[in-house]
Amino acid sequence: MSTTEPIALVPVEVTVNGQWYRREVEPRLLLVQFLREELRLTGTHIGCDTTYCGACTVLLNGAPVKSCTVLAVQADGSEILTVEGLEQDGKLHPLQTAFSEHHGLQCGYCTPGMLMSAHALLAANPEPSSKDIRKAIQGNLCRCTGYQNIFKAIEAAATELRGKG
Repeated sequence: MSTTEPIALVPVEVTVNGQWYRREVEPRLLLVQFLREELRLTGTHIGCDTTYCGACTVLLNGAPVKSCTVLAVQADGSEILTVEGLEQDGKLHPLQTAFSEHHGLQCGYCTPGMLMSAHALLAANPEPSSKDIRKAIQGNLCRCTGYQNIFKAIEAAATELRGKG
């Protein structure tokens, strides 16, 4: 057997940001690579490839996952939400607006992952405590902001989403 034999491709069907896709991919292709390279959705960032930074966080069937350690074939049949899917009809999601208004980002590299983790939190808990917010984003590393403005942004978005803004 030759080591240069081509790797058999595997079909993957997913719904990403409400749109259905079918692709044939190598079984070893990571979900983050699938999103960025196959679907050209580059908002999901590749940071560390070791689950440490959380820049690649997306929602897989509503749960935040670090897409650098999920294989695309593992997502077959799933619904995926990326940062591109937060904006609707040309209008930013309240989380995106709050991050901007409350200076919850600087370089922006961690922001997509932070937004997706925060989105999952607010979907499950519309009135999170400070402790809940800290726990929800504990897998997302930011090297720029010092986190306080991120916490303020998530609190502001929660208030806005509850209709109190």
